[in-house]
Amino acid sequence: MNIKMVELFVIRMPLKTPFTTHLGNVTEREGIIVKVTNQDGLSGFGEGVAFSSPWYTEETVATSMHMLSDFLIPLLQKHPIQHPKEAYSLFQCIRRNQMAKAAIEIALWDLYAKSKSLPLSKLLGGTREEIVSGVVIATDSMEKALKQIEEYLQEGYRRIKVKINPQMDYPLLKEIRRHYPDLPIMADANSAYTLKDMDHLKSLDEFNLLLIEQPLAHDDIIEHAQLQKELKTPICLDESITSFEDAQKAIKYGSCRSINVKIGRVGGLYEAKRIHDYCYERGIPVWCGGMIEFGISRAHNIALASMPGFTIPGDISGSKRFWEEDIISPEVIVVNGKISVPNVPGIGFSLNEKRLRETIIAKKTFSF
Repeated sequence: MNIKMVELFVIRMPLKTPFTTHLGNVTEREGIIVKVTNQDGLSGFGEGVAFSSPWYTEETVATSMHMLSDFLIPLLQKHPIQHPKEAYSLFQCIRRNQMAKAAIEIALWDLYAKSKSLPLSKLLGGTREEIVSGVVIATDSMEKALKQIEEYLQEGYRRIKVKINPQMDYPLLKEIRRHYPDLPIMADANSAYTLKDMDHLKSLDEFNLLLIEQPLAHDDIIEHAQLQKELKTPICLDESITSFEDAQKAIKYGSCRSINVKIGRVGGLYEAKRIHDYCYERGIPVWCGGMIEFGISRAHNIALASMPGFTIPGDISGSKRFWEEDIISPEVIVVNGKISVPNVPGIGFSLNEKRLRETIIAKKTFSF
């Protein structure tokens, strides 16, 4: 791929409104933007989606910078690759650290697509010209939740996902259903329950949810299979699926009826595509989850979600959902509940250099 330079930018930006779950309250977001430039002057962009603290996975912005700087980029310097899918094998000598791996791997995919004058969506096998957009409600107040739902429905979003926990589930869903009896709703538990809560979780069946996401432990597959046998509501696995092998096991054991595919969580686009293809062949619906991303990661999500197996609306909202001004141009826009899939080479968005400069808190450069 004739890489000339890799640049890492750590950026920080405040959220327009706090993002609240039982795991924590996010008011500002740090992330890593990766820029890979080849000898011809083309650049591909990636994003590291780990949070500042290890509340979602064990990775953080700091650990991702360490892995990128001291291991992943040096591997690329020593072992030139011809195709981005080769990065998967190259990085196998490093255990886990999926978000750090994905940060640079997706930049390689963007660069490769641009070098071939292909939209990234088409390079991955995408078939859609637009994707249906969903949005996440994450607040500690029923009143705020209902207000947010009304606002997002007016903006055209087609599907709502609500964060739940044992202290904020049945009454919240009941009130939402009272106001919106036909609204497609997901409930995301982020591992807030155990098998002791089975009867309580079964009570949520009455709300006709699209699915309940990751109700049990973040690394569990076996107990989710026990729970799925008892629930009418489909279980979707998120945190439990960090690799293609995890997806295989979950489907084999009947642990879920759908999978949330997050590029960062599974280590990159190559692995995300493998999971999609495996599920698509077996009729298991997948959808694209969100990580409170900046625009670069959001653009990669759009390309991924254009593939035919992504039949459930994902968490790909417009840029203005979180940011006063995003770091890409044009920003991601939701029109009548849908987002257009770019039909230009690469991810289809350029970097907003001015906005990037305003948000940078650290930078590293690596020559090849």
